[in-house]
Amino acid sequence: MFNSLSDKLETAFKNLKGQGRINDLNVSNTIKDIRRALIDADVNFKIAKEFTDKVKEKAAGAKVLNSISPGQLMVKIVKDELTELMGGTEAQFNITGNPAVILIAGLQGSGKTTFTGKLANYLKTKKGKSPLLVAADVYRPAAIDQLTVLAGQVGVPIYSERDSKDVVSIALNAIKEARATNKNVVIIDTAGRLAVDETMMVEVANLKAAVNPTEILFVVDAMTGQDAVNTAKAFNDRLDFDGVVLTKLDGDTRGGAALTIKYTVNKPIKFMSSGEKMDTLDIFYPERMAQRILGMGDITSLVERAQEQYDEVQAKRLESKIRKNQFDFQDFLDQLQQIKKMGNIKDLMGMIPGVGKAMKDVDISNDSFKGFESIIHSMTPKERANPDLLNPSRKIRIAKGCGKDIAEVNAFIKQFEQMKNMMSMMNKSGGQMPKMGGMMPNFRR
Repeated sequence: MFNSLSDKLETAFKNLKGQGRINDLNVSNTIKDIRRALIDADVNFKIAKEFTDKVKEKAAGAKVLNSISPGQLMVKIVKDELTELMGGTEAQFNITGNPAVILIAGLQGSGKTTFTGKLANYLKTKKGKSPLLVAADVYRPAAIDQLTVLAGQVGVPIYSERDSKDVVSIALNAIKEARATNKNVVIIDTAGRLAVDETMMVEVANLKAAVNPTEILFVVDAMTGQDAVNTAKAFNDRLDFDGVVLTKLDGDTRGGAALTIKYTVNKPIKFMSSGEKMDTLDIFYPERMAQRILGMGDITSLVERAQEQYDEVQAKRLESKIRKNQFDFQDFLDQLQQIKKMGNIKDLMGMIPGVGKAMKDVDISNDSFKGFESIIHSMTPKERANPDLLNPSRKIRIAKGCGKDIAEVNAFIKQFEQMKNMMSMMNKSGGQMPKMGGMMPNFRR
C-alpha cells in the first residue's frame, strides 16, 4: 500500500539525516522533494503546495532536542500534517434507527457491491447487528446474483424484486420487510455507471429522499487517484453523503485519493477495504494510515486484529501444554490458522515498524504456509499429538502423502523441534513464550 509514495518520502527525509539542526536550506530541499512525491502520488498541485507550506512553516525554526534528529522531527511534522489532511481522527458511523438505513453509492467497478457484503459482515460480526441487504442495482447484468452470493457468504438475508425497475419501491418494500423480520440495519446497494450521468444522479437522489438514510457512503476505487476525488465531489454536490469508503487498497494505488478526498469534499473516510474476502474491511484511522505511509508501522491495528482472533480458553490450554513441554503438531496447526484469520500475511507484516519496507519485494501470501499444513495434514491424529512417534518409515509415508521430498519433511520436523525446545527454555527462564517461534516459510524475492 502506497509503496512508491513511502519510498519517495523516505528519500526526501534523507536530506536532513546527519544535519545538526534544521535550517532554511535543508528544509527547502526536503520540502521540494515532499511536494514532488505528493504530486507523483496524484495529489492535486494546489493541495500539495498548501500541505508543504504548512510543513515548512512548522519546521522553520523548530527546536531540535538532543535526543531527536532533524530528520526525525521532520517525519513527525509530516506525520501530523498527513493525519490532519486525511481527517485527523476516526469518523463516527451512525447505525441508530429502527431500522438504520445505509445507502451505498459509487461508480460501476469501484467495488461497491463487494463493500456492501463486507459491511453486512462487519455489522453482523463486530457490532452484533442483524442486517438486510437490498439489491437496488436493477441495471447491471447479474448484479442481483452477485449480491445474493455475497449475502450467502456472510450469512445475511437479501431482499430483491427481479421483475421490478422501480428502485424507490424496492427500497421502501425492503424497509417494511426489515421491520417485519426484526432486521435492524438495511443496506441498499444502488446502481453504478461507468461515469457520472444525470440519470444515475436523479435516481440515487430520489432514493435518498424516499428512504431518509441514516448514512450515505460513497465508495471510491483508491487506484483511480485524482479521478476518484473529482467523482466524489460530483456525487457530494448532489447527495451530500456522510462519508467515503476507499476500496482496492491492496492494489497498486498511488495514494492521491486517500490523501486528498477529505480536503476536497470535506467528508471523512470511514472505511477502507482490500481484497475480495468478506472480512477485509477496516475502520479508517487517519493517524494509523499516516504512520504506515511513513514506514512507521501500525502496531495498534495489528494488536486489535490479534485480539479479535484471541481465544482465552484455547490460549490457557496452549500455555499449559507449553509449560509441560507437550506442544504438538496439532497445536502448531491451530496457531497457523489463527494467524491466517488475522488477514493477509504481507499486510500484517507491514504493520510492524521497519518490517514492511524490508519485505516489500518479498513474495508473501497466506499460501506460504501450505507446505507446513500439507505435511501436518498427512500425519495421523496420533502422530500429530505425539511427535516422538515419527520414525523413518512414518516420515516416508508422510512425504508421499503430501507430495514432498523426505528432506523437506525432515527439515520441517527439525524446525518444529527447535521451536519446541526454545519454548521450553523460555518457560524455564520465565521469559515471554513465542507462539510461532522461528517457524516461518522461506519467502522468495
